[in-house]
Amino acid sequence: MTYGPDQSGLPFIKMHGAGNDFVVIDSRRRAGAVVTPALAQALGDRNRGVGFDQLAEIRPAEGADFTLDFWNSDGSRAGACGNATRCVSDYVMRDLGKDAVTLLTARGSLRAERLADGRVTVNMGQPQLDWAEVPLSHPVDTLHLPLAGDPAAVGMGNPHCVFFVPDAGAADVAGRGPEIEHDPLFPQRTNVEFASLTAPDRLRMRVWERGAGITLACGSGACATAVAAHLRGLTGRRVTLDLDGGVLEIDWREDGVWMTGPVALVFEGQLSAAFLAGVSGTIAEADAI
Repeated sequence: MTYGPDQSGLPFIKMHGAGNDFVVIDSRRRAGAVVTPALAQALGDRNRGVGFDQLAEIRPAEGADFTLDFWNSDGSRAGACGNATRCVSDYVMRDLGKDAVTLLTARGSLRAERLADGRVTVNMGQPQLDWAEVPLSHPVDTLHLPLAGDPAAVGMGNPHCVFFVPDAGAADVAGRGPEIEHDPLFPQRTNVEFASLTAPDRLRMRVWERGAGITLACGSGACATAVAAHLRGLTGRRVTLDLDGGVLEIDWREDGVWMTGPVALVFEGQLSAAFLAGVSGTIAEADAI
């Protein structure tokens, strides 16, 4: 990463996976994490900051190649982000000269690999199917939630509510998404997916992400949707999903749910000292560089 002449700033990179875009801050060589809720919210502003669906901070790890923390654009923490995991893994693999890495997230230890065609695959772990693990506010059948539209709930380190609809392209994502995100059934709010079967083992999916809104893709949401589709008897365990921003492939194996898709480095940049000084609670970040 190029730091530029102003050492009082904060370097970052911009990446995307199938249109799901991220700001990445590499803190492996710093004394501690630099991201705060205020900094995440300021950076997430697409007019006054950089803009992203999620922010990922890379930190050092014992027993793994790196640790990864996730933030939403509203300043809240995200427990998992599959596409960011793939993108950052590609970045770290290139930095370390490896074709596979292990990383630690709130989800636990994950493994990511670069394929011969340049795509990156990551094991997102086993799905959480018990109501308390998703989590939900009280015991219900997670495959048939007591909500209009008969959705299913799946946890992938973060909660998901999956609706199977005749035409995902016509789904009212902007209307139903925030309504379901804040439904009392989900004490930690939820991501909301709308999916329709378009061919054997192929789904069209659109998503409303918790803390971010409508995004072009959602990796953990694709995993949750594929799991729910298989458990509902709609597909096998290997599913291709067409999202607004691209194509993701999901393979629910014995060792976890593997997600494969494209990665892209967009640009490298540096937040100015003036920007950092204008964000409440970020004085320590400039001092830590």
